[in-house]
Amino acid sequence: MSAARHRPEEAIVEIRGIAAGGAGVGRLPDGCAVFVQRTAPGDRARVAVVERKRRWARAELRELLSPGPHRRPAPCPHYDRCGGCTIEHIDYPAQLGIKATIVAEALRRIGGLDVPRPEVTPSPQEFRYRNRVSFTLRRLGAGRVVAGFHEVDRPGRIVDITDACLLPEPAVARAWGALRRAWGDDAHRLPSGRELRLTLRGAAGGEVTLLVDGGYSPGRPEELIASVPALAAIWHRPAGAQDWTLLAGSATVTEQWSDEEVALSGVAFLQVNRAAAAALEEHVFTLARRATGPGARVVDAYCGVGLHARRLAREGAAVVGIELDPSAVNEARRAAPPGAEFRLGRVEDLLPAALPADLVILNPPRRGLHAAVPETLVARPPARLIYVSCDPATLARDLARLRPAFRLRSLHCFDLFPQTTHVETVAELECATS
Repeated sequence: MSAARHRPEEAIVEIRGIAAGGAGVGRLPDGCAVFVQRTAPGDRARVAVVERKRRWARAELRELLSPGPHRRPAPCPHYDRCGGCTIEHIDYPAQLGIKATIVAEALRRIGGLDVPRPEVTPSPQEFRYRNRVSFTLRRLGAGRVVAGFHEVDRPGRIVDITDACLLPEPAVARAWGALRRAWGDDAHRLPSGRELRLTLRGAAGGEVTLLVDGGYSPGRPEELIASVPALAAIWHRPAGAQDWTLLAGSATVTEQWSDEEVALSGVAFLQVNRAAAAALEEHVFTLARRATGPGARVVDAYCGVGLHARRLAREGAAVVGIELDPSAVNEARRAAPPGAEFRLGRVEDLLPAALPADLVILNPPRRGLHAAVPETLVARPPARLIYVSCDPATLARDLARLRPAFRLRSLHCFDLFPQTTHVETVAELECATS
């Protein structure tokens, strides 16, 4: 068979927008939609088609013929191949517009809601903003190790990432560099196993916790603690296990979050961008205060360590927080003011008993609400509903499910993830019969 028959289809395309995964979107000469990573709106580019489906295709950038108005050189030295960021080559104001468009289009296409592009509050820091970063470590044999992010468009490959990465907070970046130098040949001081997921989380005081997901034997955690000055604790969840084990260091780290001090275990969740999250949380609290007053009944679902519940209880509301993570519930209960009660379990199981309520706050994981949750809320609607979402597609789906009993009152986005297409959205709803 001749080499020509293996040559990929090439075409010149104009990039019109950015899809939710970060790829530029254009049209092939036959009208088929094509997705091309590392392109920007307004680019004119020669691309090579690497995958074709009936209604869309995926292509790789071969040559940038003329750049769009918002294209810039990517500042990070790893960006050429790394999939940790997807739109770093686009200037930051244009990134905010892209995110607003992604949210509005998801609500229209999936949720059937005709809404204008929402306002997006920018992150105070465009770089060095993440207090939590996860890397994949892969042992290659002969003592060699690669550790970093998955390669863009080739997720089976790992791009080795140093502390020059521009995503982590400075303390987390320094800890990552020190950890890489300290883990030794074949990373023998880390737990065994061909592949590990390493998550570093930094606290406001500079301490860093390491979570090692996967593997088997614990390695030499005490040696790592001694070699990495900022490392406060190492936690491990062996392959196939459900629970985390503290291998070395402190069981909890004190964190200052907004006006709350919380004692967190290594596995408890907080937002990754503390400065942008503070703006989001203040927005949610402002909306909640408008909807409540002394004696109001509030349900804070997927409440984590209960930051919203604590603040509203101090304002005089009676708040029930619901959370599945036992360590988060323990911390929420430890610092609970009068009027705040925290229940451990799944929201879909515990929500019916927590109603009726004047206000329900929802902050689910990326997969959105379990189908039973909107069913329960439609059957017994609160006067107000605040939905904090990290995924426009699942938000759109859930708003469509809630539509029989609620109407959208306001929509606002917050950029907690610069250089990516991820965005947090706060939707305020009111009961349609109120």
